[in-house]
Amino acid sequence: MGILKCLGLPRHQVFTAKKYLNVSSFSCLHTEQNSSVEALSQDEDVVIALGSNVGNRVHNFKEALKMMKKSGIQVTRHACLYETAPAYITDQPCFINSAVRAVTKLGPHELLAALKRIEKNLGRTDGIRIWERPFVIAPLVDLLGSAIDNDTVASWHSFSSHSGGLYELWEKLGGESLIGQDGICRVMPVANGLLDWSLRTSVMGILNLTPDSFSDGGNFQSVESAVSQVRLMISEGADIIDIGAQSTRPKASRISVEEELSRLIPVLEAVKSMPELEGKLISVDTFYSDVASEAVSRGAHLINDVSAGQLDPNMFKVIADLDVPYVAMHMRGDPCTMQSSENLKYDDVCKEVSSELYSRVRQAELSGIPAWRIIIDPGIGFSKKTEDNLDILTGLPAIRAKIAKSSFAISRAPILIGPSRKRFLGDICSRPSAVERDPATIASITAGVLAGANIVRVHNVKDNCDAVKLCDAILKHKRSAMESRQ
Repeated sequence: MGILKCLGLPRHQVFTAKKYLNVSSFSCLHTEQNSSVEALSQDEDVVIALGSNVGNRVHNFKEALKMMKKSGIQVTRHACLYETAPAYITDQPCFINSAVRAVTKLGPHELLAALKRIEKNLGRTDGIRIWERPFVIAPLVDLLGSAIDNDTVASWHSFSSHSGGLYELWEKLGGESLIGQDGICRVMPVANGLLDWSLRTSVMGILNLTPDSFSDGGNFQSVESAVSQVRLMISEGADIIDIGAQSTRPKASRISVEEELSRLIPVLEAVKSMPELEGKLISVDTFYSDVASEAVSRGAHLINDVSAGQLDPNMFKVIADLDVPYVAMHMRGDPCTMQSSENLKYDDVCKEVSSELYSRVRQAELSGIPAWRIIIDPGIGFSKKTEDNLDILTGLPAIRAKIAKSSFAISRAPILIGPSRKRFLGDICSRPSAVERDPATIASITAGVLAGANIVRVHNVKDNCDAVKLCDAILKHKRSAMESRQ
């Protein structure tokens, strides 16, 4: 099989590399008339598609990205991560596939040599070259989107024979309807496995270790009471336990890293050792990078940051090194200032939340956090008025659509919502006490899941699990009905 395929493209010197870490191919598109030139005078955009089905597949991706950086290939964007059944040679493990955009001064031949060295270091063997398969096209569409709005993107899209480029090819293959079908699913690496968020809505149970949280402050400050609450939430159906040792209620005072860790670590260690926790995930709710690092070293599986990196400049770099999923939430200011008149000003809340949240996630991605490890949270109750929260609950599709104009990959990230027992529910339903807001919480969770939320963060796990199951059944029935009509 040939390793390198070069196609000349008119006018612009761009090239696209397609690299697989086991049985796949590497392709390079460029317009350089003299192909012997190995170094470029300026940075050029490249697209590199990756796939692996040998050894620790996710680790292979991590190492490949590290080696690219050392070779002078700076990754700027990531596609989603896809797991796919093997094609043609079926008696082998499933693949994971993705793609990245990068900039480099390497010329086409030098780039090829660098990527072949990486492949060799990661144990690649020769195999079948596959093109125009969904698992190849899907990551490329994540990176390039549907709009052919500049010459460089047009050159990449011309790799397809369709007039509408790779996006038209993707749609003709079946587009989003293929995800979950034909042996391909969109996944997130977590806890040494791959999680498909599309299968059902995940329920995140809240464990506050603080004396001053708005709903249950002071209830779970001892290790024994915290463990008992975790055991209850798991028995009621929680998929994730979100442990927070610092209050983020409006006007909450900030505590130090040391105090937060003193509350968190004894409980985290006790919870981690619970046999009931098998198959469940532990999230830690913190905006401190030092707390995030220590929590992951003690067994936490993901980090939930209400500030999306705004309250600790080291957070993105630390998360990139930790290789865990990262929840980036929208908030203006901090808990002390988030409800100020200035921070509550919106002309179009869904549009502005999308833009501001994407800006934070973009910085996270440039810091080395791949799109396939990012979860987005529009921040219900944080820097929002009652009507803003209602707009967000029903406007999740609009938020995704707005983000998709900048990045298909980020727009396809799991969405987490956390309206549980929030004040706006009390204002609407005349329930001044937070613990009286569970029925309103169930209604808000229902609205959010039907609008596209993938994870719901709640205090009352049992009743919200029932609501989520019903919503998932409704959505599944709706999809089946649509497919039967096609």
